[in-house]
Amino acid sequence: MPTPSGKWDDLTVRLASSAAMVVVGAIGVVMGGVWFQMMVVFVTAVMIWELWMMIASDLPTPGMLLAALTASVLSGMLVHATALGLLLFLVVPLIGAWRVKHERLAFFCFSLGIQVAGWGIVTFRADYGFGWILWLICVVVATDVFGYMIGRAVGGPKFWPKVSPKKTWSGTAGGWVAAGIVGYIFTLFTSAGFEIVLLSMVLSFASQLGDAAESGLKRRMKVKDSSTLIPGHGGLFDRFDALLGASLFMLLVAGLFNVPGVAF
Repeated sequence: MPTPSGKWDDLTVRLASSAAMVVVGAIGVVMGGVWFQMMVVFVTAVMIWELWMMIASDLPTPGMLLAALTASVLSGMLVHATALGLLLFLVVPLIGAWRVKHERLAFFCFSLGIQVAGWGIVTFRADYGFGWILWLICVVVATDVFGYMIGRAVGGPKFWPKVSPKKTWSGTAGGWVAAGIVGYIFTLFTSAGFEIVLLSMVLSFASQLGDAAESGLKRRMKVKDSSTLIPGHGGLFDRFDALLGASLFMLLVAGLFNVPGVAF
């Protein structure tokens, strides 16, 4: 009797890993407070390590030290957040850019973005509540899932061939539509106004740019995944790149504009 195909073994591993991530993530989001903070600090520190290993895999020790420093800085900022304290987020990017042998600007920009996005996600959960962070996550997930499905089903012109050769305009637009539907659903069950539909679609595009940015970095570094930490999925950076883009965009929106629907 023939043995099962290797691709089915990989599917089993991917599904098991996905289920574990969903359970752990859901518990952290629902509980909030220090538990959510600890989860975000861990994920952010690991992504800094993965970023370092993509750029300077021959120097693993500095990467671990930078990850530990990231955890310390982010933990301190979550407890004693001040405008001046945000400058602490420059410590890891500057040290890393100094120690790395090449791609200094890439390390600086990505490591700074990862830290600020992680801080933003925790801040949003604390200030706006569970419903708001659920909306953010649902928009990102819907964009990714439906974008993939529609892109595979419809095909057509590529969105950004040099960065993400598999992504199409049909999948990209499909993600926007799915995000808009998520926004509409939230108008039915929350106090959010109809503006959240358009905001969800723009947020969808921001998450796609986050994914494209990490894809571009991986192609530049000639690596398939940010790490092999998650069986069947790659690294945490691979899984949360879109959420990082969404968080950075919402920080910009919440900080610069009084947009209806930012808080509900």
